[in-house]
Amino acid sequence: MSMAGQATVKGCTPQEIAYDRPLETDGKGLFLAALGNYENGTLTSAHEMLRHPHCIPGLGDGGTHYGAICEASYSTYLPTQYVRNPGAESFELAEAVHMLSHKAAKAVGLDERGLLKPGAKVDINVTDLDRLQLHLPEIVRDLPAGGQRLHQRATGYDATIVSGEIIRRFDQSAGARPGRLIRGA
Repeated sequence: MSMAGQATVKGCTPQEIAYDRPLETDGKGLFLAALGNYENGTLTSAHEMLRHPHCIPGLGDGGTHYGAICEASYSTYLPTQYVRNPGAESFELAEAVHMLSHKAAKAVGLDERGLLKPGAKVDINVTDLDRLQLHLPEIVRDLPAGGQRLHQRATGYDATIVSGEIIRRFDQSAGARPGRLIRGA
């Protein structure tokens, strides 16, 4: 919710919300300044782009800007924003899963990925859509030479199965690491 929206709910000014944020988060609170796809305080243009048949969500910048943006959360944000909130700017669950799986895989030449069918290489997320939630981003310093990145935790994933092994269970690592590097076309 925007600072203006929070201020309206609390009956104060947006500036008071901005001043309180560092106090409420032990100085770890971050501010988001939306630079695009948020015209007039709505996600209408983002929804319009996602609806376009040539749009492929994901495949975002995961390196250079680690300390400034956190695009890895798009795969959780899409169902929480566009599936769980029915209305004119929403997607059916199957449509969102297709966008996040087969459509993205096919774009990089992995035509048999993202399909739940016999013989296909399938990784599966078992998700509790009602419990699915993104948590506030935080800065972590776990890159080589003390480099920092934004990390955004998500909950609501009951299980993640890769190559037939459960690698996460109820939002916790199960310790298995069966994945391996693959290359597209």
